[in-house]
Amino acid sequence: MSAYIIVTLVAYLLGSISFSVIISKKMAGFDVREKGSGNAGATNMLRSVGKKGAIFTLIGDCLKGVVAILFAIIVGKIAKNTDKALLVQLAGIAVVLGHTFPIFFGFKGGKGVATSLGVLLIINWQIGLICLVFALLLMALTRFVSLGSVSAAILFPVLTIFIHSHYIVDGSYIIFALLLGAFVVFNHRANVKRLLEGKENKLSFKGTK
Repeated sequence: MSAYIIVTLVAYLLGSISFSVIISKKMAGFDVREKGSGNAGATNMLRSVGKKGAIFTLIGDCLKGVVAILFAIIVGKIAKNTDKALLVQLAGIAVVLGHTFPIFFGFKGGKGVATSLGVLLIINWQIGLICLVFALLLMALTRFVSLGSVSAAILFPVLTIFIHSHYIVDGSYIIFALLLGAFVVFNHRANVKRLLEGKENKLSFKGTK
């Protein structure tokens, strides 16, 4: 039981490191959550701070997911009589929760897309790449980041039903995928409403650095 608690706690604390807040304060002298959409994510960083800040944020947020899963795998190898797949899934959920509700930054974080991407890519690189390409294509065609993100979150659990290979740890990931996908969609509920109303902002690189 202690292994599950340790993995969940460490993953949550990793997720709570808000790179967008740290980088925006360092590069621009303000908290990105005070600008634009108020979201602590790469898209708001792009609009409020610039391309460089957005790239650093995207990389940092993805790496949180990767490191959390790697930590779970290490603990699974050390701790005896543990469900290694469950450890990985707990880490994946916890790191995204930490990103969305960071204890170090007043529980006001991002929507978990980049961190979820890091989790997906390391849990199953095949599913991760499919979701990434699918999201990028939708974003390129529509210029709606939220549409690509939500669609990929919905696609993830669907893919787990049909793809049973390339998982970093063997196990069933359908429930995990449903929970993570639903959480990302829930975090985009305001975006979905604006999409349906035709009021969602399109991604633009104009004016960014």
